[in-house]
Amino acid sequence: MGILSEAHICQCFSRLATQKRNSLVTINGARQKTGQQLVDSVLSLARGLLQLGLRNGDVVAISAFNSDWYLEWILAVAFIGGIVAPLNYRWSFEEARMAMVTIRPKMLVTDESCYYWHSAAQGDAIPSLRWHVSLSSPSLDIINKYNMLTAEMLVEESVIYGSMNYSFAPEGAVIICFTSGTTGRPKGVVISHTALIVQSLAKVAIVGYSEDDVYLHTAPLCHIGGLSSAMAMLMVGACHAFIPKFEATLALEAIEQHHVTSLITVPAMMADLISSVRLKRIQKGCDSVKKILNGGGGLSDNLIKDATRLFPRAKLFSAYGMTETCSSLTFTTLFEPMLEASGTSLQLLAITSSSPVKARGVCVGKPAPHVEIKICVDGSYNVGRILTRGPHVMLRYWDQIPEKASNSVEETWLDTGDIGFIDDHGNLWLVGRTNGRIKSGGENIYPEEVEAVLIQHPGVLSSVVVGIPDPRLTELVVSCIRLRENWQWSDDSFKYSVPSNELFLSSTILRLHCREKNLTGYALLNF
Repeated sequence: MGILSEAHICQCFSRLATQKRNSLVTINGARQKTGQQLVDSVLSLARGLLQLGLRNGDVVAISAFNSDWYLEWILAVAFIGGIVAPLNYRWSFEEARMAMVTIRPKMLVTDESCYYWHSAAQGDAIPSLRWHVSLSSPSLDIINKYNMLTAEMLVEESVIYGSMNYSFAPEGAVIICFTSGTTGRPKGVVISHTALIVQSLAKVAIVGYSEDDVYLHTAPLCHIGGLSSAMAMLMVGACHAFIPKFEATLALEAIEQHHVTSLITVPAMMADLISSVRLKRIQKGCDSVKKILNGGGGLSDNLIKDATRLFPRAKLFSAYGMTETCSSLTFTTLFEPMLEASGTSLQLLAITSSSPVKARGVCVGKPAPHVEIKICVDGSYNVGRILTRGPHVMLRYWDQIPEKASNSVEETWLDTGDIGFIDDHGNLWLVGRTNGRIKSGGENIYPEEVEAVLIQHPGVLSSVVVGIPDPRLTELVVSCIRLRENWQWSDDSFKYSVPSNELFLSSTILRLHCREKNLTGYALLNF
């Protein structure tokens, strides 16, 4: 494939420098930039990095709060053919060190959230590091203490000579996004320019991002969700409003001040926004929000209802995806104001039919247009491992040899690690996780599947299903139940059939409930 036909995230510069030349595209406190000013800032920084000695394929690790400067660094490194590795500012230095030893960055860029990393990274802690840079403007004492450069120094030393064109890192890589780091060695996922752009196009097509949007950066830029939506907004020429990190009060203030039209959430963020409004008993500015994309887990029925009250004009979407697929695989609409006004509800409820599977699991919607999904069947009911392939899939994990990067069941498919099925309408349903599967008496049992059935009983508020070692069954399936108010637990298994005004639950009652719901392996449950 020729270079003229390759995707590059900096191809948005032409649009920003022409159509958005005099329009605001970034707002960070009192600092605001137009499209032309943003492009000029990125190119100046790119020149400074080249003249410093950063080269094609070099890795730059960045750890900082969200800001316009952070976005500019991502674009500048990408422009010269470098690879950006956003690191989580919440990590301890040891977690960050493990990641950096893996990816071998030439440069570490931080703001005040992680200045102490530079002291710990001196000497042989991270042998690959050549340059320590501050994203912001620290005091002279900080610069001298950590032997740091600043962005201002790089730009001041840069010399303009001729025109510049963007370059590519090997394999078309641009981002190394980490999946974790709190429970062991972080895994660096290598994302290509193509993956970021096709995922941006999916969000533009499905969520409806446009140049008229004011997008609030609620998710950190070290997270694939935050990165993917940021790229989508750059492509359409929308305005980016930044807060350093998510805090409900800050977010609500920004929504009101900047007339924010779009943001992304995870369930915890949405819950915090709702709680903050309830505590202050105010609700200003939220009418401007027109699009909300939720990820990182489904919203409960109560959260959806509260969200639609807080953001009455917002179309509410939910997405299912993972870092290895550069964000979202499927989308579903949870609330549509226009349809709600006409009396039509889009809330997805549990399907009740003769199928023993569709009554369980979580519907996560239909795949994006470019996403191919198939189910590798494991047992009956067409339930199995969820596989995907396409231009959205990662190139590899960073520490994999490129030619040996494919490690799925079938060479061209990525195993998501999730279990599910596709219904007759093309919707993907999640049933559980592969690594959470319980093997009991020769049956494959998925905890999420059992939990989804148990909470349908009127006496069950919540449940947790686990497997414990058993010499006969291999694993014994055990459920811990939290009862609803006024319900009582009883060892009397006949309470279910004896007329009574009292509300009782027992092991036998719940096993019968599971049998009525056609739950596989119901007889193996213990409470």
